[in-house]
Amino acid sequence: MASGSSSLMWFRKGLRIHDNPALQHAAKESNCVYPVFVIDPYFMEPDPNAFSPGSSRAGLNRIRFLLESLVDLDSSLRQLGSRLLVLKGDPGEVIIRCLKEWEVKRLCFEYDTDPYYQALDIKVKNYASAAGIEVFSPVSHTLFDSAEIIQKNGGRPPLSYQSFLKLAGQPSWASSPLLTTLSWLPPVGDVGTCEISNVPTVKELGYEEIGQDESTPFKGGESEALKRLRESIRDKEWVANFEKPKGDPSAFLKPATTVLSPYLKFGCLSSRYFYQCLTDVYKNMKWHTSPPVSLVGQLLWRDFFYTVGFGTPNFDRMKGNRICKQIPWNDDDELLAAWREARTGYPWIDAIMVQLRKWGWMHHLARHCVACFLTRGDLFVHWEKGRDVFERLLIDSDWAINNGNWLWLSCSSFFYQYNRIYSPISFGKKYDPNGNYIRHFLPILKDMPKEYIYEPWTAPPSIQAKAKCIIGKDYPKPVVCHDSAIKECKRKLAEAYALNKRLDGSVTEEDLKKLRRKLEEDENPESNTSRTRQKLIG
Repeated sequence: MASGSSSLMWFRKGLRIHDNPALQHAAKESNCVYPVFVIDPYFMEPDPNAFSPGSSRAGLNRIRFLLESLVDLDSSLRQLGSRLLVLKGDPGEVIIRCLKEWEVKRLCFEYDTDPYYQALDIKVKNYASAAGIEVFSPVSHTLFDSAEIIQKNGGRPPLSYQSFLKLAGQPSWASSPLLTTLSWLPPVGDVGTCEISNVPTVKELGYEEIGQDESTPFKGGESEALKRLRESIRDKEWVANFEKPKGDPSAFLKPATTVLSPYLKFGCLSSRYFYQCLTDVYKNMKWHTSPPVSLVGQLLWRDFFYTVGFGTPNFDRMKGNRICKQIPWNDDDELLAAWREARTGYPWIDAIMVQLRKWGWMHHLARHCVACFLTRGDLFVHWEKGRDVFERLLIDSDWAINNGNWLWLSCSSFFYQYNRIYSPISFGKKYDPNGNYIRHFLPILKDMPKEYIYEPWTAPPSIQAKAKCIIGKDYPKPVVCHDSAIKECKRKLAEAYALNKRLDGSVTEEDLKKLRRKLEEDENPESNTSRTRQKLIG
């Protein structure tokens, strides 16, 4: 390629300067670099019909987090003599128009395994190759190249964490230093007639601002990510002893994890740099935890889900997904809404769902509890419905990880011990006997004595009156009786597993319909009436 030509650096995720091979390549031998971010209506346009403020795909917390990340990126680029060029529209069309108008000779962007970006990238790459434009799209969002691991495994993704680790081995780049700083970038070229704007505010996108109390305490951006990383690895003992799934899901003033997941999701923090920082800490410690429970183990889980998601058609649904058990889930929108809107009558579950709505984040064990409760534990509602709620509200919502976790927690794939259920009463109590987490996120229960805070419906009327919280009026009665609900769920899953085994996974819609009818006919009349009677009272 002739020296002195122009490059377009297309930011999507990878919103950082450190360890950004696509940006480094764009800057090499170019006389100008166009750093571009496209505001995609698919993710950003307000949807007045959605169940929470935001677009049709993303809640407002995640949109705000992204905008903060872009402001931070723009500021870093300006320090290097450049700036972020923000455009609006269908990203594929916008990028092709820019390549034409600016006579770009080189297009650089970070490789992305998400199906949405895979389809988008084919369109842009096809145009670029026909126009003789060099395309450089390195893998730097993950530790490994998912395609390579699938190839090593004979064309199929490994379906267990241990087999993934065996195939993956050590990352090829792990022993060489990563480029974590840039001292300079070529200037931005002439932008011609393309409509360039600054990073928009939430208001400029058409959203109303929400109060501080209703928004996430976590701020977006690379600067914030690196600061959080430094704070996390400063306590070397903590890093060495970190052991998932241990940790306190009720700790909210100082969360029991790093809260680096949203920064990894948007690529404000390089997972490769995080990996190197952790291995540097381990080198100097006498002992440290290992995968799957260590912090490095968490990064490897992320890559495992990325790889399985990339190599599994229809990974994000039950139907047509060869690794997913076919289960006749309920299609009960009332129960789904009660769960989503924190009206289940189980304070531990409802407090977590309030934290999700307000903060866009909660501890992984809290996620496990509410996902289990919605699906195989109590309500038997389809995991896809819960996945959609998480996908919208989480600031760290990540396509492969979110789908992988819901498949896991509903016992549809990866994990099949459906008898192991998180109790919506005793699990939270173990960590927080006083119920401080519940009192914070459900202030209506703040004066309920600790003996009743996890089961307020058992409090005598005089205690409820004194606590200014009458169950069935101020706070709902439980939507199901946990003890009978778990028996029903286990019975249904046992039948569904037997059907999947008998038909060797080739379960049709008709088979599921028959099983659903059979399960309804066999339903214990006592639990059925108690569920109907209890359903959504109050």
